Amino acid sequence: MMHGLVEILEQIRQNLSSHRKGFDLVAGVFPTVKAIQAAVTLGTGCSLGPEGPSVDIGKSCAHGFSLMMANNRERRNTLVAAGAAAGISSGFNAPVAGCFFAIETVLRPLHAENSPPFTTAMILLASVISSTVSNALLGTQSAFTVPSYDLKSAAELPLYLILGMLCGVVSVVFTRLVTWFTKSFEFIKEKFGLHPVACPALGGLGAGIIALKYPGILYWGFTNVEEILHTGKSASAPGIWLLTQILAAKVVATALCKGSLLVGGLYAPSLMIGAAVGAVFGGSAAELINSAIPGNAAVAQPQAYALVGMAATLASVCSVPLTSVLLLFELTKDYRIILPLMGAVGLAIWVPSVADHGKENETPGPHSLAKGYSSLSNDTDDEAINEDLLAENLKVYKAMSKNYAKVSVSLTLKEAIKYMHDSKQNCLLVVDDDDLLEGILTYGDIRRLSKTSSDASTGDSTIIDVNTCLVSTVCTREIRYRGQGRGLLTCYPDTDLAIAKDLMEAKGIKQLPVVKHSRGSLKDWKRRVVAILHYDSIWNCLREEITRRRSPHQNRKEKNIEMIENEH
Repeated sequence: MMHGLVEILEQIRQNLSSHRKGFDLVAGVFPTVKAIQAAVTLGTGCSLGPEGPSVDIGKSCAHGFSLMMANNRERRNTLVAAGAAAGISSGFNAPVAGCFFAIETVLRPLHAENSPPFTTAMILLASVISSTVSNALLGTQSAFTVPSYDLKSAAELPLYLILGMLCGVVSVVFTRLVTWFTKSFEFIKEKFGLHPVACPALGGLGAGIIALKYPGILYWGFTNVEEILHTGKSASAPGIWLLTQILAAKVVATALCKGSLLVGGLYAPSLMIGAAVGAVFGGSAAELINSAIPGNAAVAQPQAYALVGMAATLASVCSVPLTSVLLLFELTKDYRIILPLMGAVGLAIWVPSVADHGKENETPGPHSLAKGYSSLSNDTDDEAINEDLLAENLKVYKAMSKNYAKVSVSLTLKEAIKYMHDSKQNCLLVVDDDDLLEGILTYGDIRRLSKTSSDASTGDSTIIDVNTCLVSTVCTREIRYRGQGRGLLTCYPDTDLAIAKDLMEAKGIKQLPVVKHSRGSLKDWKRRVVAILHYDSIWNCLREEITRRRSPHQNRKEKNIEMIENEH
């Protein structure tokens, strides 16, 4: 039912997408609905995790707050990254891992590696505050109890490298299963006319059927992980076989739940899968080596391999290698785990990259779902990524408007204000007698003038009279940078839309005069106005382009449905 509600809200938000100013009330409902969806998913035991929804909630709240501020991309990226860091920091009581998670999953995909220093400061601050609040309300205990780690000798390192490759293979299998289940549900919906709201129910039904045989695949918090980490000091052959079956069932059940669009994250399932892989591998290696070399005690207990397997699988499934290494290091607080951990994580990341080389998945898998998180991430980050990429391929003439107003430099301020009001424009282009651009008059210039007059009324300065004051003395004629005048900012019709957008965001301006390339004298250079580019028009243009590019896919789906209906 809530899945259907989310689709309805998404349609409403798309219809209202042209009004981007202020707080988006419809978008603000999404975190609440998704939180309830995640609670139902996890409370009924479906094979997903809580960290994904918690991160999504943090990111969505941050995105909502950014809409109430100046629409600045760097500020929005900072807030979203801080929300993501807070989600992981509170979920695992690991503030350092939370910081690196934000960098890996938010800043890097948004091409914000060169973000200003305050971005890192905000991420650190959000992570610390989140962890502090979590400690105050839930206690200082970690998400699960970590056993003591023991590295017997450096000769064990090759075993950890093999474990890393094995975790990478499991990750590839899991990714392909998610893709297969997703395509299967799409096929079922189109072939049999199944309503989309039935897919999550079918996913839950499938997970329940699997749980009849293997109840260990259900979500019990981190109880499953703790049982694997604390099941004796050695793994017997029957125990290894049973754990292998549970591992296979967990992979299938998690892929089924994710492919059916149930709301949940992949952190908790990845940790359990990795713990099972590590325990099976460690127990098997110990038995083989001990049978070959009786009395040998150079192999660590299976729990040590389970710990490393958790990080390697998490890194490979969710594409967060640094976060995985730091998370396990924070939980174990043992420096000896770093070397085998880094080696295993590195190979676990390498295997999927080789397996997926040259292969483009049409249907989103866990790697494309915002590093393993629920589809709510697509409402925020993917939108920003698509808009940025589109803006690089579009030109200013796609978004500029030729509906602009221009006035002479000899016009009085009172006349200009009246003309601006009558023409319903938020700015006026000021031109000279040769129709060349001299400046731009905005409501911001008028407010600054009003403030100056107000201050002058209480001091010795002369009060400015709007009846006699000329527009040329009030309008913005140049942008000052490092104390020097740099002229009025303009752009050309063939300028990249991304460049114009970044320029407006960097300078905090909402409109940019568009001038044509001049082959005349230096006097005409950058001054012959042809249009004006509004900041809001950029967003409208990007949304229209996204809708246009999606429409062929929608048309193909509708044609397929019509063909199926005609056949029946």
